[in-house]
Formats: sequence, C-alpha cells, structure tokens
Amino acid sequence: MRNVHLLGVSALALAIASPALAQSQSTPDNSVAEIVVTATKREQTLQDVPISVAVTGQQTIERAQVRDLIDLQSVVPSLKVSQFNATGQTNFVIRGFGNGNGNDGIESSVGVFIDGVYRSRSAAALDDLPEVERIEVLRGPQSTLFGKNVSAGAISIVTKKPQYDFGGKIEGTYGNFNAQQLRGTITGPLSDTVAVRVSGSYNKRDGLFTNLTTGSDVNNRNRWSVRGDLLIEPTDKLSMRFIADYNEISERCCGVSSILNGPATLAIGGVLRKPISDTTKVFERNVIFNTDPQNDLSGRGFSGQIDYDLSFAKLTAITAYRKQKNASFQDIDFTGADISNNRTANEIKTFTQEIRLASSSEGPFNWLVGGFFQDERLDTGRTVSYGTDIRAYTDVLSGPVPATLLGALPAPLRPALTGRSNLYAIEFLQSLVTPSIRPGATYFQAGQGIDDYYKMDQRSVSLFSQFDYEVTENLTLTGGLAYLKDSKKAKSFVTLRDPFSSLDLGAVPQFTALGLPGNIYSALGALQFFYGNTTNHAPVNYPNATESGQLKGDKITYAIRAAYDFGAVNAYVSYSTGWKAGAYNLSSDSRPPNANGVGRSANPEDVDVMEAGVKANFPGGYANLAVFKQSIKGFQSNAFTGLGYSLVNAGEESVRGFEIDSAWRPTGWLNLTAAVTYLDPKYDSFTGAACVNYDTVRCPVNPTTGRRPNFRDLTGDAPAGIPKWTFSTSATVNHSFGDYEAYARVEYDYTSKTQLTETTPPNLSTWGQNLVNASVGVTNTAKELEVMLWARNLTNDDGLISTFPTVAQDGSYSGYPNAPRTYGVTVRKSF
Repeated sequence: MRNVHLLGVSALALAIASPALAQSQSTPDNSVAEIVVTATKREQTLQDVPISVAVTGQQTIERAQVRDLIDLQSVVPSLKVSQFNATGQTNFVIRGFGNGNGNDGIESSVGVFIDGVYRSRSAAALDDLPEVERIEVLRGPQSTLFGKNVSAGAISIVTKKPQYDFGGKIEGTYGNFNAQQLRGTITGPLSDTVAVRVSGSYNKRDGLFTNLTTGSDVNNRNRWSVRGDLLIEPTDKLSMRFIADYNEISERCCGVSSILNGPATLAIGGVLRKPISDTTKVFERNVIFNTDPQNDLSGRGFSGQIDYDLSFAKLTAITAYRKQKNASFQDIDFTGADISNNRTANEIKTFTQEIRLASSSEGPFNWLVGGFFQDERLDTGRTVSYGTDIRAYTDVLSGPVPATLLGALPAPLRPALTGRSNLYAIEFLQSLVTPSIRPGATYFQAGQGIDDYYKMDQRSVSLFSQFDYEVTENLTLTGGLAYLKDSKKAKSFVTLRDPFSSLDLGAVPQFTALGLPGNIYSALGALQFFYGNTTNHAPVNYPNATESGQLKGDKITYAIRAAYDFGAVNAYVSYSTGWKAGAYNLSSDSRPPNANGVGRSANPEDVDVMEAGVKANFPGGYANLAVFKQSIKGFQSNAFTGLGYSLVNAGEESVRGFEIDSAWRPTGWLNLTAAVTYLDPKYDSFTGAACVNYDTVRCPVNPTTGRRPNFRDLTGDAPAGIPKWTFSTSATVNHSFGDYEAYARVEYDYTSKTQLTETTPPNLSTWGQNLVNASVGVTNTAKELEVMLWARNLTNDDGLISTFPTVAQDGSYSGYPNAPRTYGVTVRKSF
C-alpha cells in the first residue's frame, strides 16, 4: 500500500468523510479511499492537500442530522457556530477566532463559499443545505487564495453536480416539536451534453421556547428553498455550470432568558407589576416578551462557472450575483412590560467575479494564478422605539425627589413635586421657562427613540498565486503570494428621537442653580440611553466636513509550507499570513474620531500562524498531531454593550494550541474516531475593551454623571469564548444481512467551561457542553430505501450559547439557552 501523504489533513476528517468507513463495505486492508477536494482551488486528493482541512461527506451529513451550518460543528473539530437574537446574527469561529455577528459593518472572519461563490454575510449561509457532496473546513488564515475575509478560516460547501443518468432522492422527516421536513432532488439529461438538477426543501417546526405573555412558541422553523442547476459540456475540454437558487425564512426568533435580574428588572416586576423571567428556571425555555419576535429573510442568487482545458492549464471563471433581504422585530427589554422594541432591516446586493488558471503539468512544478473582484451594496438600519410603559419605568429608575431638593425650592413649588420622580422634577423646572415642556409628557413617551440607518458600498480586489515544487520524491515545497485591496464608502442617516438623551444635564440652568447632589445626576445620567457620553448629546452623521466616510486598505499576504514523507510518518511545517479589511461600526455606538466614545471604524486585522505537525498512518487508521501558534494584530472586537456595539481594535490577540485527531477501524464493521483540541488564548495587548457593570475596579462609576469610562485594559487576560479543551469522538457499527444493511452511530462532544462573553460576569457566563448525538438505521439496498431514527442532544444537556447585558437594564443579564433534546425519524428513497 502506498504511503499516505496527509500534509496537515485531519485524520478524523478522512474517517468521517469516507463512505468506506461509514458503510460495511471496505477495502481488503481497511484503508481509506481517496477523496478529491478543492481546498486549494484545484482538484487534489485530500491526502495531498498541503493545508489543515477537515472534510465531511454526504453520508455523515445525513446520519449526523446536519441540517445547516449550525449543526456542522458537531462533526468538525475546531469549528463553533452560534446563532444569537436574530436569524441573521450568526457567528463562525475556527480555533477560537471569529467575529462579524450583529453589526452589518463587520464581515465575518470565517468566509463561507458555496460552489465557489462567496457568501459575504453569515445569514446567507443558513438556508437548509442542498444535495451536498462534501463540506471542507479550512483552518487558519486562507487569505492567500480566498481573499480578505478569511483571516480565521474558510468553509467551502460543494454540492452535487447534475448527472447524465436519471435519478434522484426524496427524504421526509418527522420529529418532536412537530418537526416536519421534506427534501428532494431530481437529476437527469436534457441531451448528450446537457444535464440538469432541481432541488428543494421545506422545513417547519414548532418553537423550542414558549412566550408566557402571548402564549406563542418561539424559536420555531418555517423555511423553504428551491434550486436549479444546469450543466453543459459541449466538448471534453469545456464545461459550463449555471446555478439559480431562492430561499425564504419566516420565523419567530430568538429565545432569550434572563439569567440575572438586577434592580432595574426587579423594578419592572415589583413596582410596575409586569411579568419578568424567573432566573431559577432558565432551562424551562420560557420567555417573557410582551410581543412575539419575528424574523423574515429571503435570498436569491445566480452563478455561472466555466471550466476550459487549455492543455497546459485549466481556466476557471466564476461569476455570481446575490441579493439578500432581512427584516426582524423584537421586544428588546425581554420582559412583559412594553418598554422598548427594535425593528431592523437590511438589503445586501453582491456581485463577485473570479478567474484563475491552474497548471496541468505532470512534472515536479505546478502553479495556480488568479484574481477575484467583489462589489457590494449594503442598506441597513434599525428603529428603536419606546413603548407605553417607558415613562413609568424611567420614573422608577430616576428615583423620588429627595427632601434636600424640595427644601431648596420655593415653598409654592414644593407641592407640585412632592411624591414625584426626579425625571418629573426636571420637566417641571424646565417648564417654568420653557412652556413647550410638559411635566410627565415630554420625556420618555411611546414612539420616541432612535432611527439608526446606514448605507455602505464596498469593492474588493485580490490577485493570488500558489506554487508547488517536488524537490525530491519525499520533499514538497509550497509557496503562495496574494495582493488584497479593499475600499468602503459609508453614509449614516441617524436621527435621535429621544429628547431626554439630547439634554446636557450639567447645563440645565434650573438644576445647576440648585446644586443638585451627585446621586441625582447619576440616576438621570443613566437614563440617557443614546449619546449620553458624548459632548454634543447627539449623533454626528457622515460624510461631513472632517469625515470622508471612506476606508481604504491593501495588503500582501503569503504562505510557505514544506512536507517530508518519512514513510509511515510524515512531517510538515508551515507559516502563513492573513488579512481582514477595515470595518465600519454601523450602530449607534459609532462616534466621530476623538469623541467621547468608540470610533467610527476599526483598522484591518493582520494574522499570522506557525504550524508544525506529524502524521502517521497504520493499518486501519490514522493519528495526527498539529501544534500551532496563531496571532491577530488589530483584532476587531465587536462587543454588544446593551444598546449598540463597541467596535475597537485589540492590539494583539494570540492563541497557542495543539490538535490530536485519530481514526481507527479495527474491523470492517466498526469505525472509531476521536479528536482533542487544546487552546491557550491571550490578549497580548488590549487597552480599549468595552467597560462593563461588574468590573468596578477598572470601570468605576463617576458619581456626578452616573457613567463609567468607555474602556478598560484587558491586556494579559484570556479572551472570552475560547474553551481550553474540546473533545469529540464517534463510533459507527455496520452489519449486512441479505439485501439489508444496518448501522448505528453515536457521537459525543465535550467543551470545557469557559466565560462566553467579556461583557457578562464570569459566574453567570461560564459554561461548557456535554452533547450526545445518535442515529440508527436500516437500508434496503435493492430498493434504495433507508429508515433512520435519530436524536440530537440525547441526554438533554443544558447550557448557554452566549450571554449579554440586558438592554436598558443596567445590572441585569440575559442569555441564549441551547436547543433541548430533539429526535425523530427520517425516511429516504433514492431512484
């Protein structure tokens, strides 16, 4: 048997991707069949790809019930996928690095590609997966071949091409929570040179949460998609593939539970007598929203790929256009009171063009050169509006008028303010000289709030190349070089409709003349939810006289690799760099340069990773060890602070770690896999982290203003959200009897406890996971009919996906519970 050149490839990925390991049929020596991948934008066997890549095949996707990219993390080491408070807020993390959720001005650090087409926003990758051939997860920076937004890694989804033999598959699933899913694909020839495939899916499920206020369920599923795929091959040298797709999502997303009710939230329950969450029953998955959330998303696109064999090289051109629309509505105070609501919407139009040329040489030297262009138009924004209970709520938070203030007032005014709130007092005193201000009816009225809207156009260009040279039969050197250029033009259209936030409390004559104590300023300052910490107490829209609204940047990235085959063991070393373009903060936390707040934008990220590993193969299995150190200079931290996003650059963030992957088939009917990942992350420098309520040492409250500093220093701390230990394992048994094949699969995923977010106290946000997924099925090979029973989170392990400061309730915190146990039956029929 020939030596297997792993060259950084995960042995676990080989095992779970290969049908030979997942079925009872196996090669005589239990070796792994070759798998062709395109991780380096040219066809190579998985064993020969000189990068770290995990591959998941169709059979694993089906048997592990991988329905979308959120499920994919259960079978791919080092990948974490989280969905937050909207369908479009999904975050991908590889080896602890990743960002881009919630703030449309920030693109993900993990790029998603479907059939070679870049999906620039995470939500675009959430539609139910079509007929998939394989999913490749590339770990570490991939900027040399994939462009600017893969500084942490890339996910490449390859779907099945149309076939010239008529065939297809239909699949139906029914599960708990009234889950109903129907998927189907049909393919066949239109002529000797033209083939077509049509696929579609329908996915519906009741909610995993219940809204106790309205009685509706939340976190349901209601989505469908359709896809057409045309393959034209007029000659053996020319191939053309055209794909059109459309998908819709209309769901009540997402479930949020209170994990700590601070004084503000307790006042809603105790003083306003409105329902609030019971923090002792987080995992009963009940929510307390006065209105049901709603998410509506649609995506459509068209792509064309042309491949032409020039004899000396293969020419590939991929042209694509996509349009995505997203709208959501949510009660953002997460209580039964009508305090505030958030309505968001965006529309993203993206055109991409890629051209590359890959050599066809059989000699020791091979090369690939190409270019990529992206043009994107983004319209995004939100409207935060106060509800009918906002005034009662803010009256309570501002506190009663103290006796010291009453005593300082002229006697005729005292009866009007006795028993009133400080908020009412400021209106009353202002009304004495400004008749338009009406006590009790000017500040914090229903419908007031903020309109937070933006436009952004961006263009990106990259020129890339890669060269492989076999120095000897055993030694292969790889080098890559890319030039990346990015340009963004942004405009803001922010209107503040909250008159109280527009006040400069320290300059209100009626208050300053009385010499109010600091605790009153503190209480009132805390009610300035928007721009209270800026000198002008108002937004400054851009472009303007001093701000161009433009970001431009470019970078040269490179990668070098060497692999040496010692026989049964090979070793490799690599060094690569990556780049992520600068980002705009498209939220109300955006401030002009040098203003009292976070900046308009973040500078680019520069990434480098050093990796070394040894790969060994033995009869029936593999064992891999990879050791790496990865760092990001200028990491774009995007912390949610309660109403907006604090977008700042960390000086440097790094992670050291190792991965051990293994797969073993001791007999033809048993396959075992295991993987361990250890990560040791650190903020080497981060002086601009967002200040938080619980860190009273680094974020002390100013008693005269009621406000904390904007930033704190996290240098030397461990970044949140990166677990030290991750362990996954699976076992699959197979048995054949006559025309039937039976199998059983079980997988276990462990994540050590880690603080999920830096804006929530560690005692509330430290969680891990112990998940068990399983499936058992029988296939009638003669009739190509399969019946499978499956379960995800079989042991009903409870945990939080993420946590955050509760909106407009200082000292309160909320979180997203994970999905409970789900199970069902799936029937597949191929023809």
